[in-house]
Amino acid sequence: MPVRAHDRFGAEITLRPDDVAEYARRAGDGNPIHHDPAYAAGTRFGRPIASGAQTTGLLMGLTATHFSRDSAMLGLDFWFRFRRPVFADETVRLEWLVVAVRPTPRLGGDVVELRGRLRNAAGETAVGAKGRVLVLARL
Repeated sequence: MPVRAHDRFGAEITLRPDDVAEYARRAGDGNPIHHDPAYAAGTRFGRPIASGAQTTGLLMGLTATHFSRDSAMLGLDFWFRFRRPVFADETVRLEWLVVAVRPTPRLGGDVVELRGRLRNAAGETAVGAKGRVLVLARL
């Protein structure tokens, strides 16, 4: 099925504190706010939060999963804005909207422009996103 402007896709993810701590460690993020509940309790957030590497990775990963189902794809660029904390124990909603699709024969596919967000358990935008991916000829 071809990619079209106004297409939407998303996923719901439940974060777990142990997974959040492990992700931060593996990403090289030693900030104790991601893995030390006692430390996090003394911060303005009051409890551990997910790292930016994890929240943005979830958003980028969803684009890869979505567009690679029946075609090859490559990420071209992404931009993120952190608006609110994402707590290590909440269920979040990842959402993307296809804004534009531009055939690009030189690259052998379509450049797809996206706008996305990660919404926290309260439904607020915690991470805003923009991205462009190259969707290659269908398999």
